[in-house]
Amino acid sequence: MLEERRLEVLRAIVEDFVLSNEPVGSKTLAERHALGVSPATVRNDMSALEEEGYITQPHTSAGRIPTDKGYRLFVDRLSGVKPLSRAERRAIQSFLEGAVDLDDVVRRSVRLLAQLTRQVAVVQYPSLSSSSVRHIEIVTLSPNRLLLVLITDTGRVEQRVVDIPTPVDDGVVGELRGLLNGSLRGRRVVDATEVAADLPETVRPDLRGHLTTLTTVVLEALLERQEERVALAGTANLTRSSVDFADSLRFILEALEEQVVLLKLIGSVRETGTVTVRIGRETDVDALRSTSVIATGYGLGPAVLGGMGVVGPMRMDYPGTMAAVRAVAKYVGELLGAD
Repeated sequence: MLEERRLEVLRAIVEDFVLSNEPVGSKTLAERHALGVSPATVRNDMSALEEEGYITQPHTSAGRIPTDKGYRLFVDRLSGVKPLSRAERRAIQSFLEGAVDLDDVVRRSVRLLAQLTRQVAVVQYPSLSSSSVRHIEIVTLSPNRLLLVLITDTGRVEQRVVDIPTPVDDGVVGELRGLLNGSLRGRRVVDATEVAADLPETVRPDLRGHLTTLTTVVLEALLERQEERVALAGTANLTRSSVDFADSLRFILEALEEQVVLLKLIGSVRETGTVTVRIGRETDVDALRSTSVIATGYGLGPAVLGGMGVVGPMRMDYPGTMAAVRAVAKYVGELLGAD
């Protein structure tokens, strides 16, 4: 009972501090929250929480504020995240469903997440290693020139113009298209590269030269741009919380310019539906020690295609932000999984 009461006191301190950005006193807590105990008991509980490192007193005569450890316990003991309203869920769905291609999905997702949370939003493009070949199209441009279009299940589209040494008719083009799709469709990109490299040796001699040319182009398309990419939105939101960052805002902005830092923050989630929260030094990025990062994975079923999340001050609405991140990830996964 004593532990639960102190957790309630900590919860009240976190909630009040998030709203006011002012140290919280025992009298204020007793008045604002139905804790069921006297201010003197609250004061004792606050002293115990301070001794255990969950709250601290920034000034001699001030109230208390949460520490990194206090925020961590608060998040770990959340019984649930704040549910989004039906109107919010509908707005997310309708906004994302208007996307016309993969780039548009990512742009809309990161902008929406920044607006919903009023934090810096980060969305990773679907990881190439998690993608599969959906379809390969070959279009005749001229007897000696073809257009090859490779489409993955995550919506990535690669187009290449292919010059071939001898003319081909529509019948041969149809055979080549069938061979490529029959061998590569549905295969993960990491597996498709090996199959594509071996494919010319499995066909009759008169198709081998053409197929070798085409598979070389397919391999280039599959292996190119393997570096992971992220989209960023809402950096201006940091200025709203500049008081939380003291002199660290410039270093935070510099860190957020580094793709490798962003990928480290949101690209490590291994399954969809799991929301991770890293607070302060838990980010393992020195410039971000005054921030918190909330991230999750999005994808097709349990398979993660990429990560997304937000970066903001430790003094943030954790339940609401976690709900928004999870909801946007869910809709993005469903959108990419739709045929």
